[in-house]
Amino acid sequence: MPFAAIIKGVAAAGALALALTPHGAFAQEKNRIKVGISVGSAEAIFEVVKKVAARDGLEVQTVVFSDYLQPNAALAAGDLDANAFQHRPYLESQIAARGYKIVPVGLTITAPLGIYSRKFKSVDQLPNGAAIGIQNDPSNGNRALLLLQKAGLIKLKPGVGENGVNATPLDVVDNPRKLKLVELDAAQLPRSLDDLAAASINNDYAFKAGLSLQKDTIAVEDPRGRYANIIATRPEDKDKPWVKKLVAAYHSDEVRKFIESEFKGSLVPAF
Repeated sequence: MPFAAIIKGVAAAGALALALTPHGAFAQEKNRIKVGISVGSAEAIFEVVKKVAARDGLEVQTVVFSDYLQPNAALAAGDLDANAFQHRPYLESQIAARGYKIVPVGLTITAPLGIYSRKFKSVDQLPNGAAIGIQNDPSNGNRALLLLQKAGLIKLKPGVGENGVNATPLDVVDNPRKLKLVELDAAQLPRSLDDLAAASINNDYAFKAGLSLQKDTIAVEDPRGRYANIIATRPEDKDKPWVKKLVAAYHSDEVRKFIESEFKGSLVPAF
C-alpha cells in the first residue's frame, strides 16, 4: 500500500476515534432541544429563556400543550428532550400511575393556585350548596382541597392531603355549607366559571383566560409552598451539558427580572 494511503487511513481512523471518545464528543454535543410547556405564562417566560440560552449556544424550541397529560407522555416517549410545566407532587403522581422514567433537574416558578369567582368577593359570601369546581387529576385536585380547607370551607380526614397522600372529595369529613365539589378537567375550569359559584384554577389557565390572581380570587395558596414548578428530563439526560445550559438560562437574572416585572407576584421565581 502506498505510504500516502497509509497516512490517510491512519488519519481517518484517528478522527473516528476522536469523535467516539468523551473528549471528542463535543462535535456531537446536542445544541438544539425541544421543551414541552403549557399554554399561558410559560410561553412568555420561555421567549426570554430562549434568548438567554441562545447566547450559550443552545437553541430551545418550545412545544405548547393545552393539557397536563401529554407533556410527560411525550417526554417519556422521546418526543421531547425536557418539559417545564408541573410541580413535583404532580410528577410523582404521574410516575406512580404511569411508570414514567422522568426526573426533576431544576426549579422554575411557583404559580399560586387560586379559588376564582365572578359572583362573589370572599369565601364568606359563598351560599350553602354552592358549586365549587376543582381539578379532576389527583395532584391538583388534592391541592384544591387543601386550599378549600385552608379557607375554612371544608375539613379533610387526618393524614390525607399531605406527604404524598392525595385527598379526594370522598375524604371530606366536614362540609358545613354543603358545598358541591364538581370535578372537571383543569383546562375546562375557566370556561365553566360562569356556571359555578367558584373554581380552583391553575395559574397558567387563569392567565390565559384573563383572570387576575389579585382581583378575581377569594382564596390563594401560599406562593412559596411545596408546589414550585420544575424542569424535568429523562434520567439518562439529567447530567448532559445541554441540561445545565437550559437550567442556567432559566435561572438567569434576565428571566428572574422578567417574571417579577411581568407577573407582579402572580408568579414567583422559585430559584
